[in-house]
Amino acid sequence: MKAIVLAAGRGERLRPITDTTPKPLVPVAGRPLIAYHLRALAQAGVRDVVINISWLGERIRAALRDGAEYGVRITYSDEGPVAMETGGGIFNALPSLGPGAFLVVNGDVWADIDLRALIAKAAQDARSGALGRLVLVPNPPQHPRGDFGLEGERVLADAPERFTYSGVAVYRPELFAGCAPGRFPMLPLLLRAIDARCLLGQIHTGEWWDVGTPERLAALDARLRAGIE
Repeated sequence: MKAIVLAAGRGERLRPITDTTPKPLVPVAGRPLIAYHLRALAQAGVRDVVINISWLGERIRAALRDGAEYGVRITYSDEGPVAMETGGGIFNALPSLGPGAFLVVNGDVWADIDLRALIAKAAQDARSGALGRLVLVPNPPQHPRGDFGLEGERVLADAPERFTYSGVAVYRPELFAGCAPGRFPMLPLLLRAIDARCLLGQIHTGEWWDVGTPERLAALDARLRAGIE
């Protein structure tokens, strides 16, 4: 299975850090944030990784090169000066991701999700006609209302108990049927799949950090330095 690491965002909430450093290269406990993703993907057996880039994209290319240092082969999906949002960015990268299911990892989260187990589950999902599998987490303080509910493994748009999308998922290219090139968000596609009862999910109760502000970045840095790994 191939993977895409979403790394095109401007990182507005992390300014002024991201004025000069692209968000994926922001250091956490002595290494770039994206390095943790690449290492985790390699450990899960993923060798081909697409990274979408926009803001300060050439610095990302220069830092990561072909990915050999991390045990992966990197292909870059350059969105130009204006990022295409999550849906448009993934759609733009589909030719590099190929015809099968692929793993998606948001570049601004950190988690100890078992990616190998997620890939194995997603392989079974294909037999049920599912178009994707989301990893959900208990709602953090900054997002108390959550995003989605669950009924067994079936994702619901609304439910009495809701969870937050972790930024990690497996999607099939068919999820993007009917899309056209350009900027568009991911949520309408997920809601369409939910309506068709074609979106599955699971809960991760381990470590998960949304590195969206300087304060949360500092907290993760301290946690990793204290030996979270």
